[in-house]
Amino acid sequence: MYLYGASGHARVIIEILEKNGVKIHGLFDDNFEIKNLLDYPVLGSPDTNKTIEEEVIVSIGTNKMRQEVVKNHRFNYGKAIHQNAEISTRSTIGEGSVVIGKAIINTGAKIGKHCIINTSASIDHDCVIEDFVHISPNATLCGEVTVREGTHIGAGAIIIPGVTVGKWVTVGAGSVIIRDVPDFTTVVGNPGRVIKVAK
Repeated sequence: MYLYGASGHARVIIEILEKNGVKIHGLFDDNFEIKNLLDYPVLGSPDTNKTIEEEVIVSIGTNKMRQEVVKNHRFNYGKAIHQNAEISTRSTIGEGSVVIGKAIINTGAKIGKHCIINTSASIDHDCVIEDFVHISPNATLCGEVTVREGTHIGAGAIIIPGVTVGKWVTVGAGSVIIRDVPDFTTVVGNPGRVIKVAK
């Protein structure tokens, strides 16, 4: 396994992989000043002319940056799932996604590609999480919630059953979302209200 991105999120993934007994060959990062991370070599940018046989995880916390890496590189993507996460066998998790310790993913939930389900996040039954989403620590998604591509759900946010959160939305930490959220907005508060619309 290789990681692409050598910062804080990569350290979390490294420890998950180590506990799972996965051999880590090194990390790629476009910052050539970084030489190692947790005693693993940082190899600079990957050679686009060279095929990498091993699996890769994009270990970058920013959703848009993960998407850009995936657009620009053809890798065989793996997953990192913490041993202490509770995951229903009737759920699905897409390639490149990371599930961190104490997260819960219940029956029928569908997690897309290159998502982050962070520490103690709760994804209840039949939720749909599209690609490049980040569900932050202690966020709670009740049953049948849909979160569209690229959205970031802040720490401790709560989304009531059946709500759809649009694509490339930011839901502020601690917000309570009781109605659908339009695309490209920032929503905060209890109940959640739109405070910004991306141009």
